[in-house]
Amino acid sequence: MTSAEAEDPATARGLGDAHRAVPLDATDPSKMALVRRASAEAHQVAGMRNAVVTLADACGMTEDARADVALAVSEACTNVVMHAYIDAPAPGALTVAASHHDGELVVAVRDEGRGMLPRPDSPGLGLGLSLIGRLSQQLEISQNGACGTEVRMSFLAATNSR
Repeated sequence: MTSAEAEDPATARGLGDAHRAVPLDATDPSKMALVRRASAEAHQVAGMRNAVVTLADACGMTEDARADVALAVSEACTNVVMHAYIDAPAPGALTVAASHHDGELVVAVRDEGRGMLPRPDSPGLGLGLSLIGRLSQQLEISQNGACGTEVRMSFLAATNSR
C-alpha cells in the first residue's frame, strides 16, 4: 500500500478503523502496520480478520499463507469473544495489532478480560490455540497488562513473485 492509498478514504474504509502503528517488535516504523480495536462481539471477528488479511495481501503473501493467517486470527479473536469477558456485564475490548517487518508478519490479539483461566463449561472443543500454533511460525501467549491476555502469532511472509 502506498502512502497515497493509505490517505485515500476508500482504502481506509477497506481496512475498517485500522491505523498505522509501529512494528510490534521493531524499532523502525513499518510501512504497513495496523491497530484495530472493537467490542469483543462475534460480529467484529470478520472485520478484524479481513483487516489483517488485507495487510498480508499488501505485503505480497501467498494465498495459502493468507489463509493460514485468516484462520489463526479468527481463532484468536473468537477466543476473546468466547472466554475473555465471561463474567463481565458487557463485552470488553478486542484489539488486533499487526506489523510486517523483515519478511515476517506479526499479529497480536489482545483483550482486557479475566486472563487465561480454566473454564470447565467451555463451549468449544479446546483446539483453537493448538491450531494457531500449527498455522503460525511462532506463538506466544502472555498477560496483557494488569489483566487480560495477548496472543502473539508470527508468520513467515511467503510471498508471491510479483
